[in-house]
Amino acid sequence: MTSDMDIIWHGHSCFELECGSERIIIDPYKDGSVWGLPPLHLYAEAVYCSHQHSDHNYIEAVTLTKSYIPEYSALSYFAVTHFDTFHDNAGGKKRGANRVHIFEGEGRRVAHLGDLGCMPDGEQLEMLKNLDCMLLPIGGFFTINAKTAKALVELTKPRTIVPMHYSGKGFGFPVLAKVTEFTKLFDHVTTLDTNYLELNAETPSGVIVLKCPTRP
Repeated sequence: MTSDMDIIWHGHSCFELECGSERIIIDPYKDGSVWGLPPLHLYAEAVYCSHQHSDHNYIEAVTLTKSYIPEYSALSYFAVTHFDTFHDNAGGKKRGANRVHIFEGEGRRVAHLGDLGCMPDGEQLEMLKNLDCMLLPIGGFFTINAKTAKALVELTKPRTIVPMHYSGKGFGFPVLAKVTEFTKLFDHVTTLDTNYLELNAETPSGVIVLKCPTRP
């Protein structure tokens, strides 16, 4: 049986997933590390980080509601798997490693690709198939760019794609591409005036652009 999973984008690569009575946070950023984004003050049952850069690993921004090490403790509503890739296209020589997490809950599968800098290998691509939602970096420079991200979507065919790690009006690293560099490659694009997405059977397929929260 499938049910709803709530997805909240806090900006950059930071997402909150809620399933049942549990919340998890992915890639929280340190205050001031990403231009234009507000400080994070979040609560969750677990935190996951794709790599150890300050715009992705600031676990101090999250108050855990359980006293355990998230990577090694069981959650009631989420099953979590991962595989390791690179933060660049040079085998990690430029920026090191990157971890892709796949979260499953209530019949929904969501993958957060972190700062993916290269195309995953064949076995990893298989793990990324049959996703309800792919949280995908598209800004280039530090990660894959829009064209490589589009190629990855074509190989894995997620039902929905939420772009992340790009620049926009009032937020993000200036060296990163705008989201339009990615969305112009797709026929089905939905732009929401909120940073919240309810992932269920009625969620539109294709690319879904969420509104980035910025400093007031």
